[in-house]
Amino acid sequence: MGVMYMVNIPMKITGPLNKNSVLSLNHKVQGARSSRDIVSINTVPSGNNTTPSRQEASSSTPFASTQGHTNQTTPQVQANPVQQQATPPIKKPIPALTNPVQRGQKFSLEASGKLSKIKACIGWNTSNSMCDVDVSAFLLNSTGKVIGEDWFVFYGQTQSPDNSTVLSIDQGADRQIISIDFTKINASVNKIVFVLTINEAFEKNLNFSMLSDAYIRILDQATNKEIVSFKMTEYYSNVISMMIGEIYLYNGQWKFNAIGNGVARDLAGLCELYGVQVV
Repeated sequence: MGVMYMVNIPMKITGPLNKNSVLSLNHKVQGARSSRDIVSINTVPSGNNTTPSRQEASSSTPFASTQGHTNQTTPQVQANPVQQQATPPIKKPIPALTNPVQRGQKFSLEASGKLSKIKACIGWNTSNSMCDVDVSAFLLNSTGKVIGEDWFVFYGQTQSPDNSTVLSIDQGADRQIISIDFTKINASVNKIVFVLTINEAFEKNLNFSMLSDAYIRILDQATNKEIVSFKMTEYYSNVISMMIGEIYLYNGQWKFNAIGNGVARDLAGLCELYGVQVV
């Protein structure tokens, strides 16, 4: 993702995406945050749940099935031994994970009753200050594809068309939060996949072996209490995008699936994977 873009970026994308329109959102915008600004979670010092930047900005999934598990052969992404880091990365403490599950485990979010709103809170640390991690969420139908071209949320489009799914940064315990309102969600959506992607990983020789402490925790928005959480324990040098978890609808109840599988695809590649038209 190495192509620069113009500063004023609309937060909604209309019409078919092309590779340049996806990749053109990489350049960071400095200055005051607004609906058109993409700012860095690591450099903006104040405010909670604000517009995220590109930096911070059965129930099997395409990561685990169609594109292969991390154990399969994928293009190798090696770190450049002469690469220089400008400053050491800032480590962020991990919040207490009170109801953790293991990789591959499924957990009912509504075992104790119906939920109207949840928050998917995501965090990580890096050993390389050049690792610029993005969060995205793809709203999928029963075929495992997005229900429309703009049905994915990321740093350049922070809200789904039905206003059910909103991406924001967090200056508190987590790095980014995806808020989901089940009362607003489109009836065709039965799965939401949460993905971490390292920006410009191919160009800068970055990979997931440079990450640590990656987690996702699902909170009941009404009580702010954790329902379930998952912390990754395996980080691969042949991966630049990681599907950390998903929620999915099963027999009328929303469930969580701890995935932890990755691929050697950038954001444009993920769009193609989930059915967003990239030409």
